[in-house]
This record gives sequence, structure tokens and C-alpha cells, in this order.
Amino acid sequence: MSKGFSDHFFTTADGLRLHYRDYPAVGEARGLPVLCLHGLTRNVCDFEDLAPRLATLGRRVIVASQRGRGRSDPDPQAERYQPLTYSGDMIGLLDALAIERAVFIGTSMGGLMTMIIAAQQPQKVAAAVLNDIGPEIAKAGLDRIKTNVASRDPVGTWDEAAARSREANLAAFPARADDAEFWLDFAHKTWVETGDGRIALAYDGAIVDQIDSSAIPPDMWPFWEPFKSIPTLLVRGAISDLLSAATAVEMHRRKPDLDVVEVPETGHAPFMTEPQAWTAIEDFIQRVD
Repeated sequence: MSKGFSDHFFTTADGLRLHYRDYPAVGEARGLPVLCLHGLTRNVCDFEDLAPRLATLGRRVIVASQRGRGRSDPDPQAERYQPLTYSGDMIGLLDALAIERAVFIGTSMGGLMTMIIAAQQPQKVAAAVLNDIGPEIAKAGLDRIKTNVASRDPVGTWDEAAARSREANLAAFPARADDAEFWLDFAHKTWVETGDGRIALAYDGAIVDQIDSSAIPPDMWPFWEPFKSIPTLLVRGAISDLLSAATAVEMHRRKPDLDVVEVPETGHAPFMTEPQAWTAIEDFIQRVD
């Protein structure tokens, strides 16, 4: 046990070892466990600040790095780097842990995974927090993601990694422009020491090659239908270029009991530890099973 969690590995149906962290509930356990799912090029570190907070609410928290990220095995067949594959991996993980139902918290791609799982096995999704993602994805956001991750060259120092993190993500966090500590922490969440004196992004570059930013996203509104009976909180960055305000309004129109919170001066995607986001999440978690 370290820093409130233990590290484990799970073997997928196609033989890859995926890394996950298990945070036990702090104090008396209350309610179903929480499964946290990260974004496209992220890993378990994305939730290293949020997960301990959730654990203090009496929840067991599981955080997994999807294949090709962090300490999880890369996939030798790059075409399997798709949300449908990851969703199957997470269903397998829950089954291996004998978790029949969970509260899902999904950032960006993790939210898409949550939608897929809700469509395939809705009984597993007791409640959901969708972080800056919805059934419509703005092309501007996809184009930015493709551009931001285009340069994958390693760097020599953590200060360089922090500078690269700032360059790629400043548009999403303009209020943090001069916060050197924030960008260094950001770098430690998304870069890793390689052992040869270099520091590299903590994901398989082949993941990005699967993105086709010129393609029109498919109609995902049918994936929103199961959420009409699933308690859901939508967290949106107020200046997000991936989840438009209009899409958030339409999500609420189709699901009038949807809880919505916006994080000011933040784009794609909030870390969910921002005061506005955390207050909403804490209230939401305490109201669901």
C-alpha cells in the first residue's frame, strides 16, 4: 500500500497486462465502488488527486490505465486502440474484481467508454459522471488533440516536460499560465522517465495514429438513451472546445434530471478537483448508491 492505494495488474481477454490502482474506502464503506476512466493519452495519474477524495466519501475507487498507457502493456495490434476495445477490457476488470455495479467517472474518452458500457451492459452503470464529453464531439476539439499530440519526442529534463505540457494545454488552462507548479505536476501525470536519462510521454504513439480528425463523428445520441434511467452528472469546462455548450443543453433537454456543472476558465478537460467540480461531485456521489 502506498499513498492510499495498492498497485495491481489485470490480464485482458487477449493477453495484455493492464495496470490499475485500488483505493480502499476511508473509514466506513458506504455505497458502490467507483471506476475512474481517463482520457485518450492519459493514465492512472490523472486521478491521483481525485481518487483519494472519493475514498474519503467511503467509496472503494478503482483507477485503470488503458492498454498502451502508463504501466499497461502496449498493444501490438494498433487497430485495437479503440474505445470499444477498452470498454471490453473494463467489463473484464470489473468481472475479475467481482464488481457487479459501479459508479463510473469518465473523462473524455473515458466518458465515451462509459456510454458504450451503458449501452452494452446498463446494469453495471449505477451512476455516471461524464467529464467534458457527450454524444456530439466538436471537430475543433478533435483537431486540437491531433495537433497537440503530434510531437512525441522525448525531453531531457522535467522542466522541459513541464514547458511542453504548458505549450500543449495552455488554451485549456489559461488561468494557470504563470503557475509553474501546476505545469510541473501536469508533466509528472503525463510523462515518465525511460531509464536512459530521457523523459517521454507515457503512452504508445500508435494510439494517436488511430485518430482521424477529418472524419465526422458518428451519431452517438442513441448512446445517450440508457442514461435516461441512470443518475448522471455532467462536468463541462466553460471554454471547452470538445463539448459545446449547445450539446450540453441538448443533453439536458433529453434528460431533464441531468446534473450539470461548469468549471470556469477551464477547457478540455477539468481535473474535477476544481472547487466547482468537486463540490458537485461530492454532492452527487453522496446521493447515489
